[in-house]
Amino acid sequence: MEKYYNTLEKNILSYAPFDIKKLRKAYFYAKNYHQNQKRASGEDYIIHPLNVALILSEMHADIDTICGGMLHDVVEDTESTLDDVEQKFNKTVRNLVEGVTKMTKLDFDNKNELSASNLRKIIVSLAKDPRIIIIKLVDRLHNMRTLEYKSLEKQQEKALETLEIYVPLAYYIGASKIKDELENIAFRYLKPSLYGDINKQREELKKETKPLLEDTKEKVANLLRKNGIKANLEIRYKDNYSIYKKLLTKVKFEMIHDMLSIKVLVKTTKDCYLALMLIHENFTPINNHFKDYIARPKTNMYKSLHTTVFGKDNHLIQFQIRTYEMERVAIFGLTSYWFKYKNNAKTLMQKDLENNFQFFKSIKELDSTILDNIEFVSSIKKELFSSNIYVYTTSGEVIELPNGATVIDFAYKIHTDIGNSMVAAIVNDEAVALDYVLENQDRVRIITDSKAYIPKEEWLDKVITTTAKTKIMEFIKEKEN
Repeated sequence: MEKYYNTLEKNILSYAPFDIKKLRKAYFYAKNYHQNQKRASGEDYIIHPLNVALILSEMHADIDTICGGMLHDVVEDTESTLDDVEQKFNKTVRNLVEGVTKMTKLDFDNKNELSASNLRKIIVSLAKDPRIIIIKLVDRLHNMRTLEYKSLEKQQEKALETLEIYVPLAYYIGASKIKDELENIAFRYLKPSLYGDINKQREELKKETKPLLEDTKEKVANLLRKNGIKANLEIRYKDNYSIYKKLLTKVKFEMIHDMLSIKVLVKTTKDCYLALMLIHENFTPINNHFKDYIARPKTNMYKSLHTTVFGKDNHLIQFQIRTYEMERVAIFGLTSYWFKYKNNAKTLMQKDLENNFQFFKSIKELDSTILDNIEFVSSIKKELFSSNIYVYTTSGEVIELPNGATVIDFAYKIHTDIGNSMVAAIVNDEAVALDYVLENQDRVRIITDSKAYIPKEEWLDKVITTTAKTKIMEFIKEKEN
């Protein structure tokens, strides 16, 4: 573990002359309080907070944030108190540790009024210091990297929770590097077989298209150089989870327009548009796949020009064109301030968060308009933390469905015969109507009767999945014949 700490010190001193004595104090404090604890891997527990601090140092975090990362579990898991943390370090470190400890209690499915009230306070407090979210995301990232040591049930639970809560949070603060890794690890544990199939196809595509992309990259690099534009170009392939999401929309693997891409990094915004013009002059673009996120950034402040063109042999190639500064923001989001500003990064993060990031504006808006705590939590979940839903079978299998799906959709997702013979449904141990709209983490049991094949035409108005609608219509048509 000493090698981890030595690397941490080296990382920090490479970008700022921070108070290393404070770091050492945090390390030995955490090591002392966690001394009798082990991780599921059998390692000393201190390895985890050390790795959290290391990842934060790779982001060029300030010393208080790194100390907060080192100490993030001491209050929750040991006899250390917040008062003691404040006395040994400072108020800022105390607040960071306290905020991360509270975030561990995020539970959108508890309908208790007191729990909803506490959850509301946690959610609203997220906007007070973005470093709390960053530490918690890094904590989750390291835990996901070492998820192999957990039981299958725990792996699925943590993977699902990661997709529901931590991936959206990473997206909302623009931390795409963390978001992408969290998504892909969670996907691998939730759907290992499908993950493997997609990864195999992706690797085959990479091998097949590498010469094409290398040739295109070189042509564009020469083109930009001849026109006085200094640029770095990088070949990229769409990641497994992003491919999976595209396939869910019924797009065929080979027709995903941004599967192959080349990232173009230049110095100025003007160079971005000049590069775009030159690329369009030499490659035929697909008009409906052009996006100007520089003129209109995404809600998490992502900026870039995206254009998809026809390459050799009609292969579709996406170009992502942005400045080095835009690239830093695209990868690190709010944390990019640590790279550019040392002393007042936190203040700038906070200001940017409040003025530009839609997620936090939405939190404030909902907080100011909704009085009821349970309704507030429900609205946050529905509007900010939902897209697809993940529900459980009675055996614990995770089933993914589109938001708004009913138990009928669920039944047909399991098997056609289950849908056709469904007579009742139990959700979370309570009987529900067949048009009951499912929510994340619902536990669903379908009651069937093999003699009661009863799909009705009105069911078509109670489902949203194509599979369910198709199977119902097939049954009705067959019955009429």
